[in-house]
Amino acid sequence: MKAVVAVLGKDTVGILAKVCAICADFNANVMDVSQTIMQDMFAMTMLIDISKCNRDYSILADTLKQCGNDMGLQIHVMHEDIFNSMHRI
Repeated sequence: MKAVVAVLGKDTVGILAKVCAICADFNANVMDVSQTIMQDMFAMTMLIDISKCNRDYSILADTLKQCGNDMGLQIHVMHEDIFNSMHRI
C-alpha cells in the first residue's frame, strides 16, 4: 500500500527532513520525492510505502498534518486507493 503526501507553504529550512523523520518514525518508506521552490514558496509531492507502518495510517496522516500546522505549512496525505479512485474514468 502506498500514500501520496503533498506539502505546500513558505520555504523554510528542514521541511523535507521533518517530513521524512515522521515517515521513518512510522516505518513508512519514502519511494519518490518531487520538490520545487517557486520564489519563496515550497511545493513537494512524495510517494510513500505504508505497507510496513508500525501504527495506523490515520495516525500518520494526523501527525503529518500537525507537523504542517506547526511549521505553517499545508500537508495533505492521501491513501493510494483514494488517489486511484479519483483518477479513474
